[in-house]
Amino acid sequence: MALVGDASGSVDAITGEGLGIAFQQALALADALEREDLREYAAAHRRIARRPAFMADFMLLMDRWPLLRKRALQVFANRPDIFARLLAMHVGELPVLDFAAASFGLAWRMLL
Repeated sequence: MALVGDASGSVDAITGEGLGIAFQQALALADALEREDLREYAAAHRRIARRPAFMADFMLLMDRWPLLRKRALQVFANRPDIFARLLAMHVGELPVLDFAAASFGLAWRMLL
């Protein structure tokens, strides 16, 4: 048995990338089935889900701490470029390494 998309545990209520992730996973599953090796799909699934899972954890962290959430939303309102970079990283348009710069910018602004 192999699951794709939301059924496989993806969480992405912010960007609407759920279908995009499901399509990527479906293609990876088709390749794995053609090779008769579901381990290949499991590895691809982890790779595809890594970025959205990280961002979901990040959003849930902000949800758990109201002060953190308030400061983050203030920063996003004052510096929409930081939010845009985080969103671009989330949907795969910005390399993960650039997330470090966006994260530092967010953290620095939250301390001010």
